[in-house]
Amino acid sequence: MVLTDEQKMIVKAARDFVQTELLPGVIERDKNALYPRDQIQKMAEMGFLGMMVDPEFGGGGMDTMSYVLVMEEISKVDASCSVVMSVNNSLVCWGIEKFGTTEQKQKYLPRLVSGEILGAFCLSEPEAGSDATHQRTTAVDKGDYYLVNGIKNWITNGKYADVYLVMAQTDTEKRHRGINAFIVEAESKGVSTGEKEDKMGIRASDTCSVLFDNVKVPKENRIGEDGFGFTFAMKTLEGGRIGIAAQALGIGAGAYELALKYSKERVTFGKPLYQHQDVAFKLADMATELEASRLLVYQAARDKDAGKSYDYSGSMAKLYAAETAMKVTTEAVQIHGGYGYVREYHVERLMRDAKITQIYEGTSEIQKIVLSRAILKE
Repeated sequence: MVLTDEQKMIVKAARDFVQTELLPGVIERDKNALYPRDQIQKMAEMGFLGMMVDPEFGGGGMDTMSYVLVMEEISKVDASCSVVMSVNNSLVCWGIEKFGTTEQKQKYLPRLVSGEILGAFCLSEPEAGSDATHQRTTAVDKGDYYLVNGIKNWITNGKYADVYLVMAQTDTEKRHRGINAFIVEAESKGVSTGEKEDKMGIRASDTCSVLFDNVKVPKENRIGEDGFGFTFAMKTLEGGRIGIAAQALGIGAGAYELALKYSKERVTFGKPLYQHQDVAFKLADMATELEASRLLVYQAARDKDAGKSYDYSGSMAKLYAAETAMKVTTEAVQIHGGYGYVREYHVERLMRDAKITQIYEGTSEIQKIVLSRAILKE
């Protein structure tokens, strides 16, 4: 893949930022599940929280390709920061800019881009994960406002978000066609959050339940026409999958780079580790699978930038990149041997971080459903 001069500059800026701002303290943040507030604000100052937003609303006006390049670089070191970036860019900013009213865009996008406020995407529920059609959160039409009640689970940025994009059922008889999407401000009366989840990976990122108890949401905060909510969620997640695919690619690539470096430094049986054929073959497989992931992720980004359908390519990229990230990080730990099992060498954290990419924004199984339906549609 040949990058433009601008894209090369963006990659270099991201790499420098990662080394100077994210790498220091990343192990401590993971160990103690410390939310990277300062790092997120610095990402905003770099323009990383609204890369694809139109400059009219304060964004970078960049293409999807530039976005995934930065996601890849940040994820090599700190997936907790990259998931915050992914949600704010792919789900919240994109969703509002693509489907929101002019007033909604003007009110929220400049502040989301600058880091003044942070966004969260609220779709999953205790009984509605992969099956997102069964929304129990309700939004009762009260004339000039909706009354929202329910619980959302596994919400990234949950405690720190200022704005939630909430999917809620307005007409149960219409099932998924009766779902609406709303912009709900965190300071609204009746909004609260549960305890922060104690997670296996991406531990520094904030994940919790968000509760809505008779929350009044103005009619002007509904996104799109009545009943558009489920379509809004699915269309938004299509782009979100590209961001998570880039995250998975970055996690795997970061582990591979560490394993390659270690294999050249570590001496066993009188020679560097990489000179043992079994290790060399592991590195060859890792490099090949990562390059295949990279091509799939970049293709999905190019499809989106070209205005083509990217449901198929995005799902394929997420599926393959996530599966590869899990394989590569596991092998990276193996190459490090006992050292790979301790925090100091980073690869154990990357392995833990990789797992979630097979689960959120559509599990690997859901991606296979999407792909098989596309393949067999005739």
